[in-house]
Amino acid sequence: METALVLAIGVLYSTAIYSLLRRSAVRLALGLVLLGSATNLTLFVTNRVTRAHAPLLPPSGVPPLHMMADPLPQAFILTAIVINFGMLALLLVLVHRTDQAVGSDDMDEMRTEVPPSSKHGE
Repeated sequence: METALVLAIGVLYSTAIYSLLRRSAVRLALGLVLLGSATNLTLFVTNRVTRAHAPLLPPSGVPPLHMMADPLPQAFILTAIVINFGMLALLLVLVHRTDQAVGSDDMDEMRTEVPPSSKHGE
């Protein structure tokens, strides 16, 4: 199972880097989402993939520590998902607004064109 996950991580990272190197702002956003997903999956795999019990106390009060999952990596992954979602929302708004102002999502065209509302001296 770990081998399949490691291969999926490699595919996600390579697709993310490929998308980040494209000139389209939408592909940049897609690449950042894939990069965040690959990082979350990396954190998941480094925690050991097991079918352990949730870290809750049983009614007897004595926890079987050898059978419980570590909750810290799960908290890291959940926090990373929330941060990735917030970053994606901000990036999509910026891409949409830039596309409205410039009329293109090509990074080279954005660099050369200046929208009429942002010219200096007027």
